[in-house]
Amino acid sequence: MKAIFKLFASVCLLATTVGFAQETATTPLRYTASNKGKFYVYWGGNRGYYTNSDIRFRGEDYDFTIKDVKADDKPKGWHVDYINPGRMTIPQTNLRIGYFITDKYNISIGVDHMKYVMRQNQTVNYSGEYYGAGSYGEQVAGHPDQVKLTEEFLKFEHTDGLNYLNVEVNRVDDISKLFRIYNTDKIQVNVTEGLGFGIIYPKTNTTLLGKDRYDEFHVSGLGFSAKAGLNVTFFKHFFVQAELKGGFIDMYDVRTTDNKKDKAFHNFWFGETVIAFGGIFKL
Repeated sequence: MKAIFKLFASVCLLATTVGFAQETATTPLRYTASNKGKFYVYWGGNRGYYTNSDIRFRGEDYDFTIKDVKADDKPKGWHVDYINPGRMTIPQTNLRIGYFITDKYNISIGVDHMKYVMRQNQTVNYSGEYYGAGSYGEQVAGHPDQVKLTEEFLKFEHTDGLNYLNVEVNRVDDISKLFRIYNTDKIQVNVTEGLGFGIIYPKTNTTLLGKDRYDEFHVSGLGFSAKAGLNVTFFKHFFVQAELKGGFIDMYDVRTTDNKKDKAFHNFWFGETVIAFGGIFKL
C-alpha cells in the first residue's frame, strides 16, 4: 500500500513539474521585466532654488565682496518654447541620455539648463574697495558697510544659463505591484535615485561698474548632485518622470567683462524640481 502511495505521489509531482515548465515556456517574458541594454532619452523643464551666497568681484582696480546675496530662477511656465526647435534653449530645460548597464543601474549624461538671477535692488553688506564709490546710486545712507544692488552698480545673472553638464549613475526599481499593476508592458511605475558630477558652463550676463559685459560661454566651475524621482512608463516605451534634485555648485572662475582679469567667485547649494517626458528602447 505504501509503495502504491509513493508511486501516486511521484506521478503527481512529475505532472505538476511538467505542467509548470510548459506554462513557463509558453508565458513570454515581459519587455519591461528586463532593462539591461536599453537606451533612454528625456526632455523636460525645471524650477531652480538657490541658497544665499557671498560673491567676490576682483579686477585690476577693484576687489570687493557682496554678502548673503539672494537669487532666483527665471521660469516661463508651460510654454510652447519647450517644443519649438528654434527656441528650445530659452526656457529652463533638462536633457538626458542614458544606458542600462544592468537591469537596475544606468549611466547617463545630460545638461540641466537652469537660470540664476541675482535679485536687483536688494541691500547687502559688503567689504573691499571699488572705484567710483557712490556714483552708481548704490550707497545706503548711514550704513557705510552696505550697498544697494542697482543696475548701474551691478547686474549679475547666469541666464543663458546656469548650465550643469553632468554624468549620473542611477538606480531604478519597479514598484508596480504596490499599485496592483501586474501587466507592466501596459503601465509600469518605477522609483529612481542617482548621483551626479559635472562642470558648470554658463554664459553670464554681468554689467559691473559700467564695464562692457562678456558674452561668451565659459567653464566656470564644478558641481555635484543627488536626486530621487518617480517614473511612469506607458506601453513599454514612453514615460513621464518627476524628479527632486539637489546639490552644490562652486563657481571659481566666472568671466564678468572682456578683461580676463575681471572675475567673480561664488558657491551655493541648489535645488531643482523636474518634469520630463521621454522614451526607452533597445537598439
